Amino acid sequence: MKSFILASGSPRRKELLEQAHYSFSIQTSAVEEIVEEGLSPAEVVQQLAKQKAEDVWSKAKGAVVLGSDTVVAFEDKILGKPENEEEAKAMLQMLSGHTHSVYTGVAICSQEGVMTFYEKTDVEFYSLSEEDITMYIRSGEPFDKAGSYGIQGFGAFLVKRIVGDYFAVVGLPLARTMRELKKIDITPNM
Repeated sequence: MKSFILASGSPRRKELLEQAHYSFSIQTSAVEEIVEEGLSPAEVVQQLAKQKAEDVWSKAKGAVVLGSDTVVAFEDKILGKPENEEEAKAMLQMLSGHTHSVYTGVAICSQEGVMTFYEKTDVEFYSLSEEDITMYIRSGEPFDKAGSYGIQGFGAFLVKRIVGDYFAVVGLPLARTMRELKKIDITPNM
């Protein structure tokens, strides 16, 4: 049986793979994330996922390594993780009442080679009051999340609708990932 490694410290990605009954270990990548100028959000997430997966794979030959990265994009601008309350508030105000896109890229490194893909999900926010934003920031959730929110937690109250893969917004497009892993004989333990 091939060793399967998740190249991510994300608790959400870990939970999703556990939910799908995979046996895996976790090794986080120490690579400095470098993004070329002028890339689309889809290209950015695939490039970052690939950098992480290749970094871990280079130290774990023979294993299958999964890397992933998620960004939030609004009006062609990528929104990262906020550094403070002011940034979180500004991002939430920007997204309020609008639709933005969440891109999650996946890279799988194995003896068979490297394959990358991404999923794009459109997320529409309700119009948020100052009170809504303040309450959400006080929850502490925005600070380790791209775009300053997490759909799977308290941030669910911000979201009016989504079009696309819910799990990609959480951090890993699970159905597509499972199909790609199956092609290289990485299957759930049932």
